[in-house]
Amino acid sequence: MTATQATETDFGFRRVPAADKAGLVREVFASVAPRYDVMNDLMSLGVHRVWKRLLLSALDPRPNRSLLDLAAGTGDIGLGWRRLGGGPALLTDINPAMLAIARDRAADRGQLGDLGFLIADAERLPLPDGGFDRVTIAFGLRNCTDKQAVLAEARRMLRPGGRFFCLEFSRLQVAVFAPLYDAWSFRVLPALGARVAGDRDSYQYLAESIRTFPDQETLAAMMGKAGLARVRVRNLSGGIAAIHSGWRL
Repeated sequence: MTATQATETDFGFRRVPAADKAGLVREVFASVAPRYDVMNDLMSLGVHRVWKRLLLSALDPRPNRSLLDLAAGTGDIGLGWRRLGGGPALLTDINPAMLAIARDRAADRGQLGDLGFLIADAERLPLPDGGFDRVTIAFGLRNCTDKQAVLAEARRMLRPGGRFFCLEFSRLQVAVFAPLYDAWSFRVLPALGARVAGDRDSYQYLAESIRTFPDQETLAAMMGKAGLARVRVRNLSGGIAAIHSGWRL
C-alpha cells in the first residue's frame, strides 16, 4: 500500500484524505439533521422502522442492563430501549445537531431520566472500559472513517458477557432485484433529497456510502478481528440491511 493510499479513505465513491472524512460527514448530517427521519423513510421506504424494532427486540431491554448507543442520531434506539424497559442509556454522536434533536425528543416524551448524551467520536471514546451490557450502532458505522477502531471501541465498552449489535445497510442477496435497487438508490433517492430536503449531494453520498460499506461476511470478519465472539448475521429484507451481533466473552 502506498503512502497516499494509506492516508485516503472512501467518502461515497470519492477518495478523500482520511483526516477530512469526519468533517465531511459532519457537514452532511448537519445539513440533513432537521429532515433526518424523513431521510431514513426515503432511503428505506419506511422499512427502517421495522428493522429498528427487530434490533430493539434482539437487545432484550431489561432494567438491570445498560446501553451505549454509538452514532445515536436522533435517538431512535436509545429512546426505544428506555421505552421497552431497559436500564440507563448513554447516547453518543459526533454531530451536535443530531444529538440535540435526540435530547429534544427525549424531553418532549418525558424520557430524560436515566438518559445521558455525549458528543464523542466512536473511534475514540472518552469512557472507561467495560461500562455497558449492550453497545449498539444503527446506520452509523458506514459513516465512520476507521471502522475497525469503532468495533474495537465497542468491545472495550462492553462488560464481560455483554453484547454488541450493528444495524446497517448491507449487500442485497437477491440478484433479481439489483437493477431496481440501483435505480432507486442512484436516480430516485437523490432527486427526492433535492425536492424534500433541498440537498441532492448529501443523499447522493448516503446512497454511495451503502455500496462502499463492507458486505455481511467482511463485517463479520472485522468483528472477529476486534475480539468479538460468536458473531452472527441476520439479513433483513433480502440483505438490504443486516443486524450483526457479537459477544465480549
